[in-house]
Amino acid sequence: MAKRVVVTGVGLVSPIGVGTEVSWKGILAGQSGLGPISRFDAAQFACRIAAEVKGFDPLQFIEKKELKKMGMFIQFALAASDFAMQQSGLNIDSQNAERVGVVIGSGIGGFDVIEREHSALLEGGPRRISPFFIPASIINLAAGHVSIRYGAKGPNSATCTACSSSAHSIGDAFKIISRCEADVMLCGGSEAAITPMGIGGFAAMRALSTRNDDPQRASRPFDKNRDGFIVGEGAGVLVLEDLEFARRRSANIMAEIVGYGMSGDAFHITQPPEDADGAYRAMLNALRDAKVDPSEVSYINAHGTSTPFNDRLETLAIKRLFGEYAYKLPVSSTKSMTGHLLGGAGGLEAGFSVLALQDQMIPPTINYETPDPDCDLDYVPNQARPEQLNYVLSNSFGFGGTNAALLFKRFSE
Repeated sequence: MAKRVVVTGVGLVSPIGVGTEVSWKGILAGQSGLGPISRFDAAQFACRIAAEVKGFDPLQFIEKKELKKMGMFIQFALAASDFAMQQSGLNIDSQNAERVGVVIGSGIGGFDVIEREHSALLEGGPRRISPFFIPASIINLAAGHVSIRYGAKGPNSATCTACSSSAHSIGDAFKIISRCEADVMLCGGSEAAITPMGIGGFAAMRALSTRNDDPQRASRPFDKNRDGFIVGEGAGVLVLEDLEFARRRSANIMAEIVGYGMSGDAFHITQPPEDADGAYRAMLNALRDAKVDPSEVSYINAHGTSTPFNDRLETLAIKRLFGEYAYKLPVSSTKSMTGHLLGGAGGLEAGFSVLALQDQMIPPTINYETPDPDCDLDYVPNQARPEQLNYVLSNSFGFGGTNAALLFKRFSE
């Protein structure tokens, strides 16, 4: 029999703030984390704005001598894991270490390290490349460092499925516990791709907003005047536990994870199909996994990127699955405030979904001003809303047609 799996910790490092509480308070207040790029001189770039993490001091979380071994995405993941572990109150020791695992994903990994070391190569030759270049940049080292920090000797893995990476990490961790292969999993994702190549690459695809003179209003999911997404950075990590394990240690249970759905578009490298079939099937599979009827879902934290294609087709997928009930179902995109964390988005948004259940509050979609006839649902415009929430669905879709949906439930015995 599959184990029940609960959430006992949420750790967030976001463009709204460093820490779970400050991030969530900012989200409910409708605070934008967007602004001009400060990481590098973006004067020549088509998009000169981003959602950077402000006020992050890695020395609060990591010893100075260790920093050279870590790209920024690893630093964010360690900080988020610290917040999640503190909230969970979990102590990993010799008695349980082999039953505690880590799955943390990223879509891009150490872009900052790759660019820095490539410059060193061009300027000084191969001897200038740091011996820490590879471990500081490869994607699985976020999970590796978290595992080493806490002595977690259970399953250790990483997902790299573009913008679905974090959601797949959480879903995979959920299934590892439900199959009795671990009692606890730290899971989620991290990203730090606000670099010249990161911004330049997405800008070359014409995927980014060019509302450079008005950054805080640039991310406007589902609004008729949306013109692209804004790159964000940060991390979201959850502590998942077998319910019985959590009960034995009297843990504070924040929510239950009950469904995980995956699908592939098999259509195009970046564009979803016009019938939104992949997004539809990912959500359907999550509900089937949980044996939950669509009418029981209380809120959807949408992928909601602020791109013309995604928002229209995600809306279509929701209407296809939920039918007439879709028009009564609140849907919001926290990317309106955080920008798009790429591979870190699903972890951050899963955290927001758990906190929405805990506080019975739906976060808003800010900058929603002009309705789009193709996006005609309740997007919780501009203000958070108290609501009786029982099931919350969190969507993540990625390039290559990779889709994930997570279903969380308000915990009850």
